[in-house]
Amino acid sequence: MALLLTDDEKMLQESAEGFFADKAPVSQLRALRDERDATGFSKALWANMAEMGFTGVLVPEDQDGVDMGFMAAGLIAEQMGRNLSASPFLSTSVLAVTALKQAGAEHAAKLLPQIVNGKILIALAVDEAGKHDPDNIALTARPSGNGFKLSGKKSMVVDGHKADQIIVAARTDEGLTLFIVPGDAGGLETERTIMVDSRNAARMVFDDVEVTGEQVLGDVGKGADMLNTVLNAGRAVLAAEMLGASAQVFELTNEYLKERKQFGRIIGEFQALQHRLAHLYCEIELARTSVLAALTALDNNPKSAGPFVSMAKAKLGSVAKLAALESVQLHGGMGMTDELDIGLYLKRIRVAQELFGDSDYHIAKLNK
Repeated sequence: MALLLTDDEKMLQESAEGFFADKAPVSQLRALRDERDATGFSKALWANMAEMGFTGVLVPEDQDGVDMGFMAAGLIAEQMGRNLSASPFLSTSVLAVTALKQAGAEHAAKLLPQIVNGKILIALAVDEAGKHDPDNIALTARPSGNGFKLSGKKSMVVDGHKADQIIVAARTDEGLTLFIVPGDAGGLETERTIMVDSRNAARMVFDDVEVTGEQVLGDVGKGADMLNTVLNAGRAVLAAEMLGASAQVFELTNEYLKERKQFGRIIGEFQALQHRLAHLYCEIELARTSVLAALTALDNNPKSAGPFVSMAKAKLGSVAKLAALESVQLHGGMGMTDELDIGLYLKRIRVAQELFGDSDYHIAKLNK
């Protein structure tokens, strides 16, 4: 498995690096947080991402996308992680697109071009309890006339409060099935929650929400494999985002150690601190390899990419946490204050750790 970027991917990486540093720096997240923005992300940024082609990075060219693959999506997410850029990229351009590409031509032709031009947001509703557990989905879809009625609850629905459509994983008599439901469907109650990282995740209650057979994605009872592919896409891209956040806090800390003086000396001269930073650097580079392997595996064969994705998500969960905590400690008392950005990275990393399975969850998957 070659873990090298193509020329096109290198160009995309450079483009995304400059774009997010300019259009969506950490200061933008601070403003969204302090203003308690009702949307939770910049609509102007999302429109700019559509103009850059980022929204359609996984969408086929015949549906207006650029179809550069999961590696490209990961490269974009890495730069978002470096800048803590808030957008519906994960929920809509990764999770929803991956689902719709498997759902059949009719759904894809209708919705994918709208995603590319930034006109529609789609969220994925999977989790129902405090921990990620897609094997034990309890929300039911009972037959009703020519369709179904959805009943149950969902939690941690990323960007769910603003989504135009919701992809819902439900249990039918035939097995797990994916449905696409309007965000304003009758019987659907949505509660916005602002997480510790200042991002949004909704709680949803489905009270006999009626859906038709046309709202089934794929085949009834055949949604488990489809959902697994969708979740693996999200996990790998989240790992790439955490990689970007880890690399950024490392660089911020390295610069700080070169400038901060104590007892008349630059603290970066102390060997104990050099050892800690060297260890962190090595861990981040190992983690980078696991992310590249996961993204490459998804591009080559999504159905067999599970072990690579779990390896990346587990590794980045631990390495990103280490990077954030080391950064806070090495910045001393200042690392605990809101004046520095370090705490914002720590909060985002802790949320991304848990989303779609923490390190323990994915280690257990690898050991099965």
